[in-house]
Amino acid sequence: MNDFILELDNISKSFPGVKALNKVKFSLRSREVHALIGENGAGKSTFIKIITGVHQPDSGDIFLFGKKVTFANPTVARDKGIAAIYQNTTCFPDMTVTENIFLGHEYVERRTNRILWKKMHERARELLRSIGSNIDPEEKMGSLSVAQQQMVEIAKALSQDAKILLMDEPTAALTNREAEELFAITRRLKEAGTSIIFISHRIEDIYKIADRVTIFRDGCYVGTWNISDITRDELIKLMVGREITTLFPKKQAKIGNELLRVERLYRAGVFADISFKLHEGEILGITGLIGSGRSEVAQAIFGIAPADGGQIFIENRAVKIDNPLKAIKLGIGYLPEDRQIQGLVLPFSIMENITLPVIEELSRRGWLHRTAEYIKAKELAELLRIKATSVFDRAYSLSGGNQQKIVVAKLLAARLKVLILDEPTKGIDVGSKAAIHEIMSDLACQGFGIIMISSEMPEVLGMSDRIIVMHEGRVTGEFDREEATQEKIMEAAITKRIHQRIAEVL
Repeated sequence: MNDFILELDNISKSFPGVKALNKVKFSLRSREVHALIGENGAGKSTFIKIITGVHQPDSGDIFLFGKKVTFANPTVARDKGIAAIYQNTTCFPDMTVTENIFLGHEYVERRTNRILWKKMHERARELLRSIGSNIDPEEKMGSLSVAQQQMVEIAKALSQDAKILLMDEPTAALTNREAEELFAITRRLKEAGTSIIFISHRIEDIYKIADRVTIFRDGCYVGTWNISDITRDELIKLMVGREITTLFPKKQAKIGNELLRVERLYRAGVFADISFKLHEGEILGITGLIGSGRSEVAQAIFGIAPADGGQIFIENRAVKIDNPLKAIKLGIGYLPEDRQIQGLVLPFSIMENITLPVIEELSRRGWLHRTAEYIKAKELAELLRIKATSVFDRAYSLSGGNQQKIVVAKLLAARLKVLILDEPTKGIDVGSKAAIHEIMSDLACQGFGIIMISSEMPEVLGMSDRIIVMHEGRVTGEFDREEATQEKIMEAAITKRIHQRIAEVL
């Protein structure tokens, strides 16, 4: 007799044109953190939806506490003690913490049907304290940070007596400190008797929190290991089905003429005195801690939130950029940090997304030339190796890595000179990261100037020709590729600014 509280055996699920899961297996023990990993498109999302009752499998069996069960819908799964916390929290921002926790199972006085708010606030406070949080239950959800919203989601799961908790990319939007706090909460939940399925692209997270790990690849089950029995390199190789010889395939591009120059750019209260140059064939890395002003500088250059002062030069010509359309016409493209909200129209097809910036170019007398649109989109989709049935597939149906490639394809369609890539590999798996890095390197070799904003130190060191470090809205360090080290970058991000303040006081 095994000791599994949840077991899925030979689960298969198909959608039109694609087999999402093919006879996969998974098991979960009591008081266990079991990690599930795989590339984008491996079948993890479909698997989660089967456990939570959103989808029903075409074949295979599910056993809960040794008994065969069917999760006909999310309510059935919830009633059987299964809850999920997603990367993008599913909260109602205009409602209070208490209302979010007890939505759908409020405390009601039977005789009068009156909601017992005092009792609910007290219980919400107890649940939050049990996971080490002092969030006010009467506060609006919209005023909380992402990390705090996740704590409320955990409290909500506990309010429903969840025995099994699925965490889908829970650290993706968190700072390192917030992630460590989440790990501490996860350990407390485990000790209290909750079993956890932990899904993450961050290999380092898995080694910090998981007891066992299961790998899916292309909708198939690869295997399950005790986390202590498998190395990081073995894990990556099994996950992608090949050896990633280099995650940072940086080619030596010819550094050419100046494309972009920024002089003393500032926006009141956000950043000040920002100056740098970007040349043809160059990848300029911009890094710094959360809140350093990196993304805000990029948005100013692209005209999303224009600077209050300073100058921008394109090929030695002073320009004024006060909106994104003007930036695009000047040859500047921007890949936003949040690709799904800012970079894509998810219900549109791959073709429609790629050709959005060049609709006028593909039109004659107000009529869109569909054949030309198809040829352009197909050419770029093949160039960037976007995995899909056809360019008519909807953007929302693709994995994160392929969605990111669509946004890059949009930039290429517009024939730009300067590409600003804000966290280009955020939230995508290691195989897709290597593919994006290769695309960046190839573009640099073709003469594009690339500004890469990244929080990932290995990415900054591995892909940049020069590195600019920011802290509290100012440039605090600049390094060539040869001289840059992790220690120097961290010192510039933290220490130098502190020394500057001391000097100013003295």
